[in-house]
Amino acid sequence: MDLFDKAAADEAQTLAPLAERMRPRTLDEYVGQEHLTGPGRLLRRAIEGDQVPSMIFWGPPGTGKTTLARIIAQATGAHFESVSAVLAGVKDLREAVAAAQERWKLNRKRTLLFVDEIHRFNKGQQDALLPHVEKGTITLLGATTENPSFEVNAALLSRMRVMTLRGLEEAELRGLLTRAIADPRGLGGKVQVDDDALAFICNVASGDARRALTALEVAAQHGGAHLTRVSAEEALQQRTLLYDKGGEEHFNVVSAFIKSMRASDPDAAVYWLARMVEAGEDPRFIVRRMVIFASEDVGNADPQGLVLAVAALNAVELMGFPEGVLPLTQAVTYLAMAPKSNTAITTYSKAKEAVTQHGPLAVPLHLRNAPTKLMKSLGYGSGYQYPHDYEGHVVAQNGLPEGLRHARFYEPSRNGAEAKHAQRIEELRKLRAPKEPGEDG
Repeated sequence: MDLFDKAAADEAQTLAPLAERMRPRTLDEYVGQEHLTGPGRLLRRAIEGDQVPSMIFWGPPGTGKTTLARIIAQATGAHFESVSAVLAGVKDLREAVAAAQERWKLNRKRTLLFVDEIHRFNKGQQDALLPHVEKGTITLLGATTENPSFEVNAALLSRMRVMTLRGLEEAELRGLLTRAIADPRGLGGKVQVDDDALAFICNVASGDARRALTALEVAAQHGGAHLTRVSAEEALQQRTLLYDKGGEEHFNVVSAFIKSMRASDPDAAVYWLARMVEAGEDPRFIVRRMVIFASEDVGNADPQGLVLAVAALNAVELMGFPEGVLPLTQAVTYLAMAPKSNTAITTYSKAKEAVTQHGPLAVPLHLRNAPTKLMKSLGYGSGYQYPHDYEGHVVAQNGLPEGLRHARFYEPSRNGAEAKHAQRIEELRKLRAPKEPGEDG
């Protein structure tokens, strides 16, 4: 590099965003992920021992996946080659592998191939990498925000280690921002930032280091030499909710929503409802989950829950938003507070297991349809007792096939309205119980 190249590089670094200028260059500068990079931890040992396997870094945005890959290449003396799964095709991968082979052949220099958003590679692209990972032609490092168990081929996944990265804690983000404020690569001590402004930026960042540094840079540009909480709020306007409708966080929020209702926690349930609504979730998706919940987790303990959940959909479609949040909130809080029973799912599961185990048992003769004389002559429908002709509109006939007469599928809970079912069903079962030889009746 001559003087002109160096000057150009220095200028480019000066113009780069704060997050890029402050990108850690060594493990000691790296913030967060102590469970992987702390003293004696797995990844640090692998780097220090120059025994880095092919890996997938799985974690939320801004947790240091790309940075970690660059640090590994620097620490192990490997050539760093980066491709984006959004832009690269099989041809690009083959060229990268060919260059890696040539690099090893001529200079005995290993290649670390970093694939950003590896979950976006299709099966053909992933298969193209497989033999080269097996042979060690390249050390493959992939970065993904999606669960690799779902998005990466099993064959490729089995040859890589998955390293799970977590969002940064507030203390870690605060340390990162404090360094950026003082470091010559960052703001160089030219901006004074109040503690409550730092706390606000950390909160806005939601564990994302890149977002935190970007927020600091924007706030510093608008807040002058002294950055207060008020000026930070004005500069940053409104935070963006972390909620990708197709991503893992989407399913995490939905899971929290359902589990909060199941735990009879209306405060938590309505919070997760608000998270989905404010992030732009389709209200039909939300109500569908509520309808399923009303049957699966409330059921006959409060049959009105299913009615209210279905009514909420009609109300939302009639009212639209923002008023539509009212019937949603009404239904969610009702379902959360309702007595709980999961007998809908347990009852069906038992019946399904009996069907699977015993196969298509014959329908009892008295329950069979008898539209023709031949069928009647064969006994179809013979002895059927019409319940409405009997006292209490109940008969002693058992409706289960031979071999399952003693089976019990529905076991009512003792919660809510279903508690009444428990006593009722015992009375009915005694009436229908098969009589032993010699018994009266």
